[in-house]
Amino acid sequence: MAARGRSQLHVLGFPLHVRPGFLLFMALIVGIHGNEFGVWLAVSIAGFTLLHEVGHAVVARSAGASAEISLDFLAGYASYRASRPLSQGRQAAIAVAGPVIHIAGGVLVLMLMGVDPLDAASREQSAATAAVWWAGPVIGAFNLVPVLPLDGGNVLSALVERVVPGRGRRMVLWLSLAVTVSAFVVFAFVEDLRPSSIFLGFLLVMQLQSVYAERDRSAASPFDAGVAAMRRGDPDAAVRAVLKGLRRPSTVPVVPTTTVCDDLARLVDLLPRPLAYGDPWNEYVLANLLVQLGEYDEAARYGAESFGRHHRTLVAATVARAAGALGDDETA
Repeated sequence: MAARGRSQLHVLGFPLHVRPGFLLFMALIVGIHGNEFGVWLAVSIAGFTLLHEVGHAVVARSAGASAEISLDFLAGYASYRASRPLSQGRQAAIAVAGPVIHIAGGVLVLMLMGVDPLDAASREQSAATAAVWWAGPVIGAFNLVPVLPLDGGNVLSALVERVVPGRGRRMVLWLSLAVTVSAFVVFAFVEDLRPSSIFLGFLLVMQLQSVYAERDRSAASPFDAGVAAMRRGDPDAAVRAVLKGLRRPSTVPVVPTTTVCDDLARLVDLLPRPLAYGDPWNEYVLANLLVQLGEYDEAARYGAESFGRHHRTLVAATVARAAGALGDDETA
C-alpha cells in the first residue's frame, strides 16, 4: 500500500502516524472502565498495538518493501510498498508477524511481572497484570482469527490466492462477512456474550467498507464487458452490459482497456438509438469512442446533450474534437 504522507515520529526507522482517533479510543477505554484497570488497559493496548505494527513493518522491510505505521481508532495498521511483487508466502509472513510478536511480547511482559500466563489466578493478581493479559496474548490471539480485516484473514487470503489467483481475497472477504454476521446474531441473543457484540459491530462495519472498496477495485468498464461478450458471440449480452453502464451512475470511473476494433465498432453500431444517458463517465467514454470511430456528427450531438446534463470538461473537449473534425471551427 502507498505511504500516507510525512511523519515527524519514527520507530526503528519507520514513520509513525498517531491519529486523533487513536487518542480518542484510549480515552474511551479509560472512561468506560473508570478505574485503575482502565488506565492500565489503555496503556497496554497502546504499547502492544505499536509492537504489533512494528512486527508487520520489520518483516515487510526484510522482504524489500518500505513501510510506515499508523495508529487510529480501534486499530493500528502498517502500510507497505514493495518495489517488486511479493509472493503470497511473503504476504502471509508479513500478516502473521504482527500477532506473533504481539502474543510473544505479552507473554514476556507477564513473565517479567512474575505472572504465570497459564494460571488464571496469577494473571488476575492485579489490575496491571489483568490488563497486560487482555491487551497482550488475548488481543494478539484474536487477531489470528481467520476473518478479514484481522491478520488471520489476511493470512487466509494469501493462502487462498495461491489456489484461486485473483479471487482469493474476495472469497475470504465474503466468508468473513457471513461469519461475523452469524456471530453477531448469536452474541446478541446470548446474555453473557451480548456486551461483546459491540466489537463485532465495529468489525462488521470495517468488513462492509472493505466490500465496497473491493467492488470499486474490481470494477470493469461496461465497454470491456461488451467487447468480451461480442467475442463470445453474444451480441445481446454485449448491448445489455453497455446499456447498464450508461444508465446507472457508477461510483468509480473505469477507463476501458479495449482499443478500437471491429468488435467494438459493431457493438457501438448495435446500441439502440437514441443513445442512453445516465452515467456521466460512460457517456464521455461513448462520445470519445464515437469520435475514434469517425462518427463525428453523432459524437458531437451525443456529447453536447451529455454536457447539457452534467457540464463535464472532458465531454466539452470531446464535442470540440468532433466539431473540429466536421469543420465547425466556431463550435470547436
